[in-house]
Amino acid sequence: MKFLAVIFSLLLSFSSFSQVQYEVSKDPENGLKTLKGILSRELLNNDADFAWMKNDISWYKPNADCVTNLTAVKDTIQLLVFVGTWCEDSHIVFPQLLKMLDQVGFNMKRLTVIGVDRKKTTLGHLCEALNVTKAPTIMVLKAGKEIGRVEEFGKYGVYDQELAEVLAKAK
Repeated sequence: MKFLAVIFSLLLSFSSFSQVQYEVSKDPENGLKTLKGILSRELLNNDADFAWMKNDISWYKPNADCVTNLTAVKDTIQLLVFVGTWCEDSHIVFPQLLKMLDQVGFNMKRLTVIGVDRKKTTLGHLCEALNVTKAPTIMVLKAGKEIGRVEEFGKYGVYDQELAEVLAKAK
């Protein structure tokens, strides 16, 4: 578990540097722009290739238990989110997650976003080290230890229902 704490600390320190912490390529299957590495919300919002970040999700109402549990632990957890900029599941789940985080006033300094390619690799073999095999993957960490994770849409087919359960463990 200390290994996870060290990795997370390194990620946070890397994200504070002004230099680019990602690489750009094209997805071999659909030709979409792929970013691997540490990403920011601003980067994704401001890049015309990621119009999915601006899709209308006014219809999305976060799971009430998830909102309650997130509100209770928002100052004691970190989120490590692996997304594929080429991935339709990420295009749906990640903007919804951001909407919920905004709703509860989550400190975005506690969110680290990692871009992965179709093979689920990123810079520095982070996916291998953390056994990330799906995009998106939302990892919840407390005191540097993984509390749990939600992969893709989760075991219920609605990511925030499973996320509510993971967040309950962080209380």
